Amino acid sequence: MIKMRLFFATIVMALFLPIVVFSHALEPGYLEIKSVAGDTYRVFWRKPDVQNAPMQVDATLPTHCDQTTGPAPKSDGQAWVATWLTNCPGGLAGGHVEIYGLAAQKTDVLVRYSGDTGQLQTKRLTPSETSFEIPRTPSTFDVIRSYLPLGVEHILEGFDHLLFVFALILLISDRWRLVGAITAFTVAHSITMAVATFGLISLPGPPVEAVIALSIMFLASELFYKGGETMRLSERFPWTVSFSFGLLHGFGFAGALREIGLPEMDIPMALLSFNLGVEIGQLLFVAAILSIGALVRLVAGPMLARAAPRSATWTVSVYAIGTVSAFWFIERLSGF
Repeated sequence: MIKMRLFFATIVMALFLPIVVFSHALEPGYLEIKSVAGDTYRVFWRKPDVQNAPMQVDATLPTHCDQTTGPAPKSDGQAWVATWLTNCPGGLAGGHVEIYGLAAQKTDVLVRYSGDTGQLQTKRLTPSETSFEIPRTPSTFDVIRSYLPLGVEHILEGFDHLLFVFALILLISDRWRLVGAITAFTVAHSITMAVATFGLISLPGPPVEAVIALSIMFLASELFYKGGETMRLSERFPWTVSFSFGLLHGFGFAGALREIGLPEMDIPMALLSFNLGVEIGQLLFVAAILSIGALVRLVAGPMLARAAPRSATWTVSVYAIGTVSAFWFIERLSGF
């Protein structure tokens, strides 16, 4: 069983890591329509970058606004942005906002707009729902429906966070200790997400991302020496290690949430929904890894166990994790 587990790890790493190294998660689009005076609104439109060009989508405001579309966007180094002023007699309520071209894309657009009270409200548009009517009275369900899927998508597209969890799965053999370690990781990043979102603690994004890569390198080194005469720190105190690094990863989640933006009227519910989405995505990933491993053992266990020596399989897996995390660390340091 141990040989099968190790060989399965190699298969997963061989399929997973090339995507991790060479792919980048596509950021969602972002549209903000903010009241500045009376019926005048300032519009900020951020298109995702696709191969150094703006994504082929366009934001259209309600038809009673005097400028429903904006100027050509300009690159800010990460995305394509445009800003303009528009006048919407009677306010935004009852008007339609649409993202043309979104149905042909594989990303979402988060829309923040000023409600009748002037507070910013939030709506998430997807390829299957490209427009909406601005309601007069928003509901809590709208906030949950917008931010929970964003949390799921963020963790499933956050390859560094997933690789950290994957390394924990390989490192901790006992299932209950694994559950405890992942729970500690969850509690920790929930704490730092909250304190960072409310502005109690703030850390710059680039160093946080670099140290997240370093945390995966640490787990790779623990995996390399696993099984020696002396138990490694992560083997003796898996919950402490995962909790400590979870605090760090939480700042990464908080940075992504700041880029997305939060509704002024319901920040706690948006934060809770996003965090629940992250946990759902994380549990889906763990369940998928364990299920695939069980299926492979069931279907081809004896054959693969004979074909894959323990030392070779383990070494390949560990070096794959270490190489990718080192690549991320160097890449992120160079981006300071």
